[in-house]
Amino acid sequence: MLDRHIIPIQKNMLAPLARSIKASGISADQISLIGFAIGLVSVACLAFGHFLIALVLILANRLFDGLDGAVARINGPTDRGAFLDITFDFVFYALIPLGFAITDPNANALAAACLIASFVGTGSSFLAFAIIAEKRDMNVQPDTAKGIFYLGGLTEGTETIILFSLICIWPNWFALLAYGFSVLCVITTLSRWYQGWTSFEKDKIAKIRP
Repeated sequence: MLDRHIIPIQKNMLAPLARSIKASGISADQISLIGFAIGLVSVACLAFGHFLIALVLILANRLFDGLDGAVARINGPTDRGAFLDITFDFVFYALIPLGFAITDPNANALAAACLIASFVGTGSSFLAFAIIAEKRDMNVQPDTAKGIFYLGGLTEGTETIILFSLICIWPNWFALLAYGFSVLCVITTLSRWYQGWTSFEKDKIAKIRP
């Protein structure tokens, strides 16, 4: 819901730093890998109860996620870069609730499972729509800075990072916040199902590949 407003601002803010990084010879894919490694360390911090350190690393991961796209726009985006960006994002989003489940299974495990399951709904509907949109030559929205068709909703990247920030600042509220966000994710998933149902109503014959 907020990504369409945040992403253009992010692009403008990161552009100067991206030009400096490009001049140093660091590639967008290398930034993606470093950012994902930082994300993995944040999950370890969550598992051991170091919530504020984890928050700093989560925000650093998101900074690198923005930088890889900014550098890619200068060098020219690639399919491999788009693949790494989206797959790393979805794994990272799922691992954060897992970190909270590990640090306090009795209090957090069920809420974490619900949150991860709701992420499956938003992620699968997002990617399924993007695949069909690409097949139908639907345009990629230029303001999203993504290499695939970007389908919005109540719970996008910005809202998810706000959630992660809140649960790191107030870890005792994890279960309540996770359940509440799961409900919003279900609404997002249902809205995307409806968009897919209506957008692809005039069906084309799908090519089934072996």
